[in-house]
Amino acid sequence: MATLLAIGTAKGLFLATSTDGRRSWEVSGPHFPMTGVYAVAIDTRRATPRLLAGTTSSHFGPSVATSDDLGASWHEPEEAPVAFPADTGATLGRVWQLVPAGADQPDVVWAGTEPSALFRSDDGGITYQLVRALWDHPHREQWGAGFGGQAVHTVLPHPADADRLLVAMSTGGVYRSTDGGANWAPGNTGIRAYFLPDEWPEFGQCVHKVARDAGSPERLYAQNHHGVYRSDDDGRTWSSIADGLPSDFGFPIVSLPGRPDSVFTFPLTADSERFPVDRRCRVFRSSDAGASWQPASAGLPEGPFYPAVLRDAMCADDATPGGVYFGTRSGEVYASRDEGDSWSRVVAHLPDVLCVRAAAV
Repeated sequence: MATLLAIGTAKGLFLATSTDGRRSWEVSGPHFPMTGVYAVAIDTRRATPRLLAGTTSSHFGPSVATSDDLGASWHEPEEAPVAFPADTGATLGRVWQLVPAGADQPDVVWAGTEPSALFRSDDGGITYQLVRALWDHPHREQWGAGFGGQAVHTVLPHPADADRLLVAMSTGGVYRSTDGGANWAPGNTGIRAYFLPDEWPEFGQCVHKVARDAGSPERLYAQNHHGVYRSDDDGRTWSSIADGLPSDFGFPIVSLPGRPDSVFTFPLTADSERFPVDRRCRVFRSSDAGASWQPASAGLPEGPFYPAVLRDAMCADDATPGGVYFGTRSGEVYASRDEGDSWSRVVAHLPDVLCVRAAAV
């Protein structure tokens, strides 16, 4: 079995494939050249894996393309697959997130967008419909925009309950649904927003990314704008797990699918100084759900290092031992096939890496 690593960049999608246990990689692309690929998914629920790519063309606008032959060919519907209804008065900026639902909903795919909205597909990611309940939420007019825009960038279906769904956005915070998206409630208790007059608001936090723990679906991890948190009650309340990290600012946070309580992040110095801490390329990992953190940098560049890692530019696969991957704004992609013990470079000199996803295919 091969491992596929999909790499979305500012100028196209690259596909890296390993057939020798993730020791070496063959890279193809760019697919969609000169097009920003901000979201990518590898849907392994069907007999033939389906790739989904959220593209943003400066000429044609945003779209979602699919491939059922591992990128050999791509399909886009004639009509825009993701579009706001006319009565909303909104225009799609881009698709930030593509997430297949659980195995019990084999044709459902979720899309998070800019402006902040959630769309649902019931045909495997070909066409999408706006989730009106979130769009019509009374808080929406007060949601702001982070430095990267106003977008739903995290969508987390609950693996054991198809009616439970969590989304996160910048800036608006975490919202939860327990009835399949018919109703939504904020889930930000315990998350500090130092930049607001009320530092502990009901909503309005600038969430950068949320991940779900492999061992307990009720356990979540969040990297915020200055803050790293854990929730043990499916996002109702949060507590800080930043102690032991060199900084509480960063963008990605990733959990290993096969390793409970294992979580990875890539700290930056601060919002005003978006370089790696001490100018060192270091991933930090925890094997105890954030109670302690250790650097994991064997094989990573040792000299002064300046590029950042964006919120979706880090991921993990579902192999054993687990693979962890990240891409940088300088176009380098690194992989670990031993859960962060060591790293090797997959490819260099790509455009700005925006997102990565990996899976066995």
